[in-house]
Amino acid sequence: MAREEEAVYHARASGSLINLRHKPRLIDLFCGAGGMTLGFTKLCGHCFMPVWANDNNSDAVRTYNMNFGEHCIEGDINDILANGTIRIPEADVVIGGPPCQGFSLLNKRRDGDPRKQLWRPFMEVVKRSGASIFVMENVPQLLDTFEHGEIKETARQLGFMTIESVLCAADYGVPQTRKRAFIVGCNFKDPCMFFPPKKTNYNPKSMNATGLSEELDDYIVDPLPWRTVRDAIADLKKPEGTEIRKLPPPYDLHFGRTPTELSKRRYRAIPKEGMNRFDLQRLAPDLTPACWIRKTEGGTDLFGRLWWDRPAFTIRTEFFKPEKGRYLHPVQNRPITHREAARFQSFPDTFKFFGKKIDIARQIGNAVPPLMAARVADTVFSLWLSRPN
Repeated sequence: MAREEEAVYHARASGSLINLRHKPRLIDLFCGAGGMTLGFTKLCGHCFMPVWANDNNSDAVRTYNMNFGEHCIEGDINDILANGTIRIPEADVVIGGPPCQGFSLLNKRRDGDPRKQLWRPFMEVVKRSGASIFVMENVPQLLDTFEHGEIKETARQLGFMTIESVLCAADYGVPQTRKRAFIVGCNFKDPCMFFPPKKTNYNPKSMNATGLSEELDDYIVDPLPWRTVRDAIADLKKPEGTEIRKLPPPYDLHFGRTPTELSKRRYRAIPKEGMNRFDLQRLAPDLTPACWIRKTEGGTDLFGRLWWDRPAFTIRTEFFKPEKGRYLHPVQNRPITHREAARFQSFPDTFKFFGKKIDIARQIGNAVPPLMAARVADTVFSLWLSRPN
């Protein structure tokens, strides 16, 4: 069945899927800006038809509706399901990423976090919509939790067979090494015959004298190298100003910040790409915060510069703060801009974001990279095509 999935990938790339007459209906829950919907729809060459979406953030809902049509409902999904006046429409596929903070390594003491239970309304929407396929996305840590077992058992009780896998965005054309877990469920065929999708891009470091050192069956025919920071942002001029500008993309969101003099000195102290806080401590200990000096292990990405010829590291919601991760430009003495972060997430420049700077940053950092979602959509579409008449 992997051949069918690869055929769908090539058909999508050629643009031949967009005009299909019968399109699978799509619901996106916890949709945010709509990165996952984007991967399933025509902007990424796909043919799914969004019919309903939900998020509890008003700016994210505005962003979603500006790009996909006015069918995203703002509100708490539990309240919506309890409200008898709001009908969940029929759908073929339900996708979404229940908020992951409760599972994240960045939040290690959240055993009682209610966000760890938001998979329950997700599965309720699967049930009410009559969907035959679902895709649940989350942090890789989800697969090591008690909740993962509960999700699979609930899906089984609803008649679904499931498979799960951790995917790396860089393997699917995204210039970023973000890893995400996906659980795919289907009630008419075992999804393990279609998922995970074959990789379209490879890590050049995995090459040896005879070619790829990994299993060739994991890749499409003629995969491309990973896309890099250079591929994504080298064409952009230096950012201007510190606010969103009324300019055509990409320069509407390509603005800078106003760092302190101390921050500027720290930027200049680590001039080479790939440097980080340990290099700052070695080269300029007088500029290094005491808390970094005390933390002798881990955190190698903190206050780090990107490499031109590697993918970006995981883009989070505070990518504009270099002390939060590897978010310094490879050669310029500044953090990355909103536009650069959006490109690292594989959002096209034409995608419209609504909100203030911090709201848009949150939407960008929380999104599923659209190109990654598109490869998942290839497998879902292959699965949908195999449904019984």
